Amino acid sequence: MAENKTQPTNVAAEEFLAAVEHPGRRADGFELLEMMRGITGQEAVMWGPTIVGFGSYHYKYDSGREGDAAAVGFSPRKANLVLYGVTEGPDADRLLPELGKHRTSTACLYVNKLDDVDRNVLAELIRSGYRYVTTELQNH
Repeated sequence: MAENKTQPTNVAAEEFLAAVEHPGRRADGFELLEMMRGITGQEAVMWGPTIVGFGSYHYKYDSGREGDAAAVGFSPRKANLVLYGVTEGPDADRLLPELGKHRTSTACLYVNKLDDVDRNVLAELIRSGYRYVTTELQNH
């Protein structure tokens, strides 16, 4: 079975964020770094070259594929900020309509800039998603 391509690295998250070209995306990245660090109590780990992750969890699909991934995380991409794990929690359906300007895909939340969203709601999404994947999901 193929190994998950996105693995933890030894690159410092601060070093990665300092190199983000877009000044707004870089500033939002540093804010998310502090927000997620504070909420999860975890230090940032780079997963692959572009994902800043906090904590981890083990997943196993019905297909038999399994691996480890960041519990929550983000990536400051050119087009927008991509947040991972924050739509996984049981509170997501209630919180997302209150968040502000965003879009979602299967497992990602896309935000143009942090000023487009309610930071308190975002913090609740992070807290709920992190708790879900590190406790509830692991007990199934």
